[in-house]
Amino acid sequence: MQYRTLGRTGVQVSSLALGAMNFGALGRTTQDEVTAIVDAALEAGVNVIDTADVYSGGESEEMIGKALAGRRDDVVLATKAGMPMGEERNHRGGSRRWLVSALDDSLRRLGVDHVDLYQIHRWDPSTSDEETLSALTDLRRAGKIRHFGSSTFPAHRIVQAQWASREHHLGRYVTEQPSYSVLQRGIETHVLPVTEEYGLGVLVWSPLASGWLSGAVRAGREITTSRSAFMPQRFDTTLPANRARLDAVERLAGIADGAGLTMIQLALGFVTAHPAVTAALIGPRTLEHLHAQLAAADTVLSADVLDAIDAVVAPGTDLAAHEKHDTPPSLLDPSLRRR
Repeated sequence: MQYRTLGRTGVQVSSLALGAMNFGALGRTTQDEVTAIVDAALEAGVNVIDTADVYSGGESEEMIGKALAGRRDDVVLATKAGMPMGEERNHRGGSRRWLVSALDDSLRRLGVDHVDLYQIHRWDPSTSDEETLSALTDLRRAGKIRHFGSSTFPAHRIVQAQWASREHHLGRYVTEQPSYSVLQRGIETHVLPVTEEYGLGVLVWSPLASGWLSGAVRAGREITTSRSAFMPQRFDTTLPANRARLDAVERLAGIADGAGLTMIQLALGFVTAHPAVTAALIGPRTLEHLHAQLAAADTVLSADVLDAIDAVVAPGTDLAAHEKHDTPPSLLDPSLRRR
């Protein structure tokens, strides 16, 4: 396992981090299965566990809390808030009112008195940076969080938040958690240069592109990944974007074979090769998935392999731009771009 410094925090983290979105109802995992995955990950040298309050409605946090009982200090524990937690309109977003309550709920579910990294799950356009950063700064001073970061923020919002922290003498985001994979390289254009400029740690999610890069998706095979069951449109190969992805996957499989690597090793080795990336979040549902992903822990891709990947998916290119989560609101809501 490789270890890297998380931004400018001084905290050493493993280059593969355990993402917990599949823990609980979403991934149909039991407590025993979650505990076994956590045990195996820690044994392999993974020292970061990342979850969120919204994952299976808090069940993921509860399962992690039970799995970590008695060894809290062995991990860098991260969670997130901001996505809707129920129908109540104020149980979401980046307001002080919600973040204070949401963190207390997360700490209770996790069974801990603090988290190492508290992240705003999505930029909340209805709340000012000053409001959110002020609340996070106070929570850090109270000892409930050690550091705080953003997740899936557009580049200009990362810059704006850094300016707001300086302008108002508040704590700043020290990490960003964007989506990044061989098939979705758009963040190379603006987000990663900005995180490097401000010295942010970067924890990338979906490095296997929702299973497209797991090795299970190939031409001529029925697609039976867990994601395809509840996101069928993302895997409908009659759609042009998905046909382009499938073509890229076939070409990438040839590169992996030529390098003596699995598709998973190629995919994880690619994202962790970028100098701006601190760690890749892996999200196994089973021990088998975990071991296949841990096999990439020491993978270092040669320049020739990285050049071959660039020839398949050009730098800065998203093969499924419509699936991005950091699109500016003005591109999604016509009322925001018309007088």
